[in-house]
Amino acid sequence: MGNDDTLNLGVLISGGGTNLQALIDACANPDYPARIQCVVSNRPDAFGLERARRKNIPAHVVDHKNFKTREEFEDALIKILGQYSVDLICLAGFMRILTGHFVRPWHGRIINTHPALLPKHGGPGMFGEHVHRAVLACGDNESGVSIHEVTEECDQGPVILQRKVPVLEDDTAETLAARVLEQEHIAYVEAVRQIAERRFRA
Repeated sequence: MGNDDTLNLGVLISGGGTNLQALIDACANPDYPARIQCVVSNRPDAFGLERARRKNIPAHVVDHKNFKTREEFEDALIKILGQYSVDLICLAGFMRILTGHFVRPWHGRIINTHPALLPKHGGPGMFGEHVHRAVLACGDNESGVSIHEVTEECDQGPVILQRKVPVLEDDTAETLAARVLEQEHIAYVEAVRQIAERRFRA
């Protein structure tokens, strides 16, 4: 647990980092019960790294292409996270599925965002536009975002909270994705707040 009733976050990213930015903005509020200790990307060109550096947040690259096995890659992540007092790992657009080697030691302390209302449209291969296309193909009248705990089974961890959006008749995968992303930013910030408040009350 972080000092002064503050949850210390380690954020893993792979791309633009809009969810990271939502967390950065929230953490700038003195009343928000979390602070970002470090950001780690598996892609050196991820714009989210620049977002972190602009706010003087330590930003690291662990390129998965430089490792022979997933476990070696995860060991490198663990080594960096171990340099900081991280209470909660936030996967914010992190496009690598973590194995039990990484997840087990952090059981109950890793969260992820999924752009659908789990348990629908989850599991391996269901990410990004694949999810939104599946929602449209099924004729669902609503979609949304789920913030959930990460377990060894992809997208199977307990859901912390969900926010819903309507699916419109003229929606494309792109328009639906944009509407879901707006709610994703709100949901991620709120989920971290709930986790922090729950732990501080315990």
